Amino acid sequence: MNRTFAEGAVILAPRGRDGVVARSMLVEAGLSARAVPDVPALVAALRGGAGFAIVTEEAFRGADLHGLVAFLKDQADWSDFPFILLTQRGGGLERNPDAVRFLETLGNVTFLERPFHPTTLISLAQSARRARLRQYEARRRLEEIREGREGLRLALAAGGLGAWAIDVPGATLRTDARSKAHFGRAEADAMSYDDLLAAIHSDDRPRMQAAVQDSLDSGADYDVEYRCLWPDGSLHWVQINGQVERNAAGAIARVVGVSRDITERRRREARQSALLSLGDGLRQMTDAADMSFLAARVLGETLGVSRAGYGVIDPLRETILVERDWNMPGIASIAGTLSFRDHGSYIDDLKRGAVVAIADARTDPRTAATASALEAISARAFINMPIVDDGEFVALLFLNHAHPRDWPADELAFVRDVADRTQAAIERRRAEAELAELAQTLERKVEERTRERDRTWQNSQDLLAVVGADGRFIAVNPAWTAVLGWQPHEVIGRDHVTFSHDEDQSGSDDALVRAQVGTLRHYENRVRHKDGGYRWFSWVASPEGDKVYASGRDITAEKEARDQLDAAQEQLRQAQKMEAVGQLTGGIAHDFNNLLTAISGSLELMQIRIAQGRSGDVTRYVEAAQQASKRAAALTHRLLAFSRRQTLDPRPTDINRLIASLDELLRRSVGPTIELEMVGAGGLWTTLIDPNQLENALLNLCINARDAMPKGGRITIETANKWLDRKSAEERDLPAGQYVSLCVTDTGEGMDAETIARAFDPFFTTKPMGEGTGLGLSMIYGFVRQSGGQVRIYSELGQGTTMCLYFPRVHEQADAVAVETSREVVRPVTSGETVLVVDDEAAVRMLVAEVLDEMGLKTIEASDGPAGLAILDSSARVDLLITDVGLPKGMNGRQLADAARIKRPDLKILFITGYAENAVVGNGHLDPGMHILTKPFAMDALGGRIRELIG
Repeated sequence: MNRTFAEGAVILAPRGRDGVVARSMLVEAGLSARAVPDVPALVAALRGGAGFAIVTEEAFRGADLHGLVAFLKDQADWSDFPFILLTQRGGGLERNPDAVRFLETLGNVTFLERPFHPTTLISLAQSARRARLRQYEARRRLEEIREGREGLRLALAAGGLGAWAIDVPGATLRTDARSKAHFGRAEADAMSYDDLLAAIHSDDRPRMQAAVQDSLDSGADYDVEYRCLWPDGSLHWVQINGQVERNAAGAIARVVGVSRDITERRRREARQSALLSLGDGLRQMTDAADMSFLAARVLGETLGVSRAGYGVIDPLRETILVERDWNMPGIASIAGTLSFRDHGSYIDDLKRGAVVAIADARTDPRTAATASALEAISARAFINMPIVDDGEFVALLFLNHAHPRDWPADELAFVRDVADRTQAAIERRRAEAELAELAQTLERKVEERTRERDRTWQNSQDLLAVVGADGRFIAVNPAWTAVLGWQPHEVIGRDHVTFSHDEDQSGSDDALVRAQVGTLRHYENRVRHKDGGYRWFSWVASPEGDKVYASGRDITAEKEARDQLDAAQEQLRQAQKMEAVGQLTGGIAHDFNNLLTAISGSLELMQIRIAQGRSGDVTRYVEAAQQASKRAAALTHRLLAFSRRQTLDPRPTDINRLIASLDELLRRSVGPTIELEMVGAGGLWTTLIDPNQLENALLNLCINARDAMPKGGRITIETANKWLDRKSAEERDLPAGQYVSLCVTDTGEGMDAETIARAFDPFFTTKPMGEGTGLGLSMIYGFVRQSGGQVRIYSELGQGTTMCLYFPRVHEQADAVAVETSREVVRPVTSGETVLVVDDEAAVRMLVAEVLDEMGLKTIEASDGPAGLAILDSSARVDLLITDVGLPKGMNGRQLADAARIKRPDLKILFITGYAENAVVGNGHLDPGMHILTKPFAMDALGGRIRELIG
């Protein structure tokens, strides 16, 4: 039945205007109403909630009323849905058989003959509504009663309570199932008041009866706890609470109340009390046997067993020695030696450290064969709990009971708790005795060590001192006299820095501060001898309380030897440095002498041929001089790269893209006998490098790899992203972080360890004399290091070589690979712009001016920075400043450019330099509008750059 409080009417009148008229009447009287078209709609409306129904007789004739009958059948006990049935004139029950059938079907129905007066319909409708509201009120009261009963049931169940009542006349006992269970009875078992009395422990029955009589006499609440025996023989505790109820005359009619099983609570309380008693007793005892017997007595009395005791185990003989045991009255002692095998096979479990708990010796397979022997010593049920010390089974705590008995987990836990506490107390007493003996031994040893310490203090050759919190000496040993000449009374009481060298006094103060808060591992200073000289000492010290204990070892001789060694090593390093410089300068002199010979010889022959009028040979000499100058430029470029002082043009670069652009050049360079393979990592990071320098480095590596494989082989160029942790980075002499690696691997002859060690030395080469300068790898090394990276060689003789270049990652988008364009001859510029050329080399100024003149540009020259700045400060027109970086008279090219930008912020600047310090060019980054052209440069390259800047 739908739980609703609906009061409105549902009208079913499918013919004529009866439905409309009835609804209007009800609405006008203040009643809500709605019409439905047929019987199914009526049933749906009733199930949804309604107060009463008005139905015409003809609406039911011939209709299927099964749904309506089902609705009425589903009604709750409180519901009797009211119907008003409109019949035809003269259609009363005595003359209308259908009306009788409707009465039987609908039940609560009122017949109203048509035509009817509106007042009659309204009166019947209001009566039906009131009847329905009374039904709702009945439903509410029934629900409250049910909820109250359910709440009481849940409360009793939640509290573990059972309900009972005793009718005073006749002492009739009534109990629910839970209360019966508190006395060990099933719900179906009969339980009278006499049965209740019989179940109560005989010692507690008088107290229970007295409490009942007191409640009956005084009307006081009934509250008592007592033991009861269940039919299975087990003992339990119950708590009974009750109140008296009186009849209308004021006489006590019954006692009602609740019962609760408090067996577990009582057991917990008993065990807790037993543990407290055990603890109090153990604290008063010192003898281990007395302590063990106390534990046995506490266990026996608390758990109500026949016997409890403690015995020492002989694991080899498999026996137990019981010196003393606690026994219930009537139970004999088993003190003495007993063999486990005489009483079963459970000794095997005890040896494994397992607790043995047997409820009935007759049924347990470990004791069934020896049950009679166990029963003879009142141990049909027993607990054997092994005591283990340092992994050895040394003792046993046992409980015996003469009858079968279960051993619940909480009892086993209690026995274990008592055993652990007793064992801990015994061990504590044993440790206290040993500690007392040890204290006496230590006292003797302290006296001996004090004498030894005094001898050490007196005989030590090291300086020993005690320094107070104020930094003054409290005590010093005789070594101060033997080593430094100071008597103890000359040292004690003086500040610790009094004897330190003037230069060491600040450090000595710092060392004392460190020693006052922790151990000072090492500190060296000079201490003044009484004769005025100084000796070196190495100190260690540590604090204790507000004092510092220090020991100083004389290291004067060691210090002098170390200084001599350092001087010798410095001389060796200087000699090695000079040897390297000599090798470098020798190689440079050799190569430059060759190049200068070619240049000067060509110029001399050009001069001779021009004087002779033989100009046809001049071109050949010009080409020879140009080739020599290009080789000289390449040599200086490699030297600058090796020294990491070259001018780089770093850009965000995709190394994979750069390698792909060099594919054809590299394959032509290594020749047809070499297989070239490129393995580019997907998603390769970007790195900040000079692309041109990397192209030269890669070409050099591939040519070296080719030369290492005279009979052919394979070169693999591989790129990868590398995330170097601290350890990996330290192995490569790099900071930890993200890097891009470029590795070139060949299958050639490989290198030995000596060759690898010298591979980056300038002018070192394994090629025959005259077949290489030996600057290739040193140039690569310098370029990579200047780019913030590192080079590593991995090689084995006969196995090939791998050269790996590591570059730091940058989070920028790579620039496009530059496409080399053919050089163009210098073409004139007709705009008439003015260029200021500043260079301390007259020949350079002359050449640059010649190029500018060819381009139709006006040139102003200056030989140093101040002269150039004076021109820039004037009103002269200057469209482009071309300046060397290194200039005389205290102003370099970058300073000149920065000063020029103050008054001429849009001035375009071109630096021409052999190399540029980072401080000058801004760590490789120039301001907008500043450009660099590296010396030496071709004149057409200079012209192209000028044309680009002039625009």
